[in-house]
Amino acid sequence: MKTRRIHFELDEAAELIQNGQLVAVPTETVYGLAGNGLDQKAVESIYEVKGRPAVKPLSLMVPGPKAMPLYCDPIPKAAVDLAEKFWPGPLTIVLKAREIVPEIVRAGGDTVGLRCPDHPMTLDLLRYTGLPFAAPSANPSGEPSPKTAEDVLQYFDGKISAVVDGGPCGIGKESTLLDMSVTPYRILRQGALSREEIADALVDRMTILGITGGSGSGKTTALNAIRSRGALVLDCDAIYHELLQSDAELISGLQEAFPGCVLDGRVDRGLLAAAVFSDPEALEALNRLTHPRVTARVRELLREHAMSGGALAAVDAVELFAGGIDQVCDLTIAVTASVETRVQRIMHRDGISRERALARIQAQKPDSYYSDRCDVTLTNNEDEHRFLSKFIDILKENKLWTN
Repeated sequence: MKTRRIHFELDEAAELIQNGQLVAVPTETVYGLAGNGLDQKAVESIYEVKGRPAVKPLSLMVPGPKAMPLYCDPIPKAAVDLAEKFWPGPLTIVLKAREIVPEIVRAGGDTVGLRCPDHPMTLDLLRYTGLPFAAPSANPSGEPSPKTAEDVLQYFDGKISAVVDGGPCGIGKESTLLDMSVTPYRILRQGALSREEIADALVDRMTILGITGGSGSGKTTALNAIRSRGALVLDCDAIYHELLQSDAELISGLQEAFPGCVLDGRVDRGLLAAAVFSDPEALEALNRLTHPRVTARVRELLREHAMSGGALAAVDAVELFAGGIDQVCDLTIAVTASVETRVQRIMHRDGISRERALARIQAQKPDSYYSDRCDVTLTNNEDEHRFLSKFIDILKENKLWTN
């Protein structure tokens, strides 16, 4: 058998695949060895030609996200989100397979990887045939992946029917293999897409609320309601205190900026507070050090939540805007209350005197600071039940809460 080199005759390549033959095809990463992924004999030929161990499953090339339900079930929304973001592109998504996917493709397992290659000729070929392609890299197992049609011919000339010459591959690195059949999602093979890129794409598709307001305003009621929906709730004040103890880079920066505030490698919060209490420039210097670190940690925790299948999060931050955390939020909510209401709540919650509670409030920003910057302001002077009802109504109006 002589291997044909095809440049434009995609109908010929399609006919070969439809008839159970093997055709090497270009992608944006490397060339793939394609056969009808629903044809047992064609798949057997792929294993044989490559010398691929039978215990290693194959992925299926598909023309786009709409093909996912044909071969997989269930399909989490996050998988669709990633497909819409990165397809065509170097991401293979592993999901539970439907019975239509041959056992040999799955190597006896219950999952299958789906991939949509970013190459116009192969996409046209997928659409033309109406078939998914089982298409591992077009090289003998253990050999370097081919980046050109010539590379393929050096491996398989006379062993496969044809190679579609789509020019050199742009990336030259295989797709990232992401298992979304389980949570947390797992990267099975690191390829052209990084874990951070994938996690950031999932974070971008999450619903994230930013909730802010002064002490005693009653934010906890709203946050508990969100938490009951499976949301990740991030307390930026708690994150700040955690970083003061654990972030070596931040501690080093504080030691340099505020000499004497770091003792034996630990930040003395009392000394640090005293250093910035009545010095606006010192406070600004502290914020320049801490805000980026808190924001980075929030982003890191959001990525972890997204990679665990999370779709909802809330960020509780007095300095929601100063640190730029508001930029990841879909909706920002200011929770305000009268001074007297806040005083009574703080006294009851913290067991302190009226004078201390009032002094704490007076040291904070006025309600207008939060109201002027947030999308929505909720006044919380009534009982918890009525406030919660108003809060849920706001979320429903913004399509962020479903029954």
